[in-house]
Amino acid sequence: MIGNLRPMEIVLILLVVLLLFGAKKLPDMARSLGKSARILKSEAKAMKKESENEAAQQDTSAQQAAPKTIQAAPGDVTSSRPVNEPGQQTTKN
Repeated sequence: MIGNLRPMEIVLILLVVLLLFGAKKLPDMARSLGKSARILKSEAKAMKKESENEAAQQDTSAQQAAPKTIQAAPGDVTSSRPVNEPGQQTTKN
């Protein structure tokens, strides 16, 4: 849509915006828009850092967890056997 606008039409749109909002309000609007963008950026970084920390904690807790077992049928404990997770080492006694 913007690619179809000629330079004269863009200038006309900017002039209408300037007349509607006034020259005094435009810097305040730009300033508040900049503040909002900075807040959004910092929150996105914080969320990303949080998710990375949670993933690291889950990795360490998963390595410390007891070995999982697979059962042939629900409630059948005679055929259950331990499962080696990737990265786990098994020791034979």
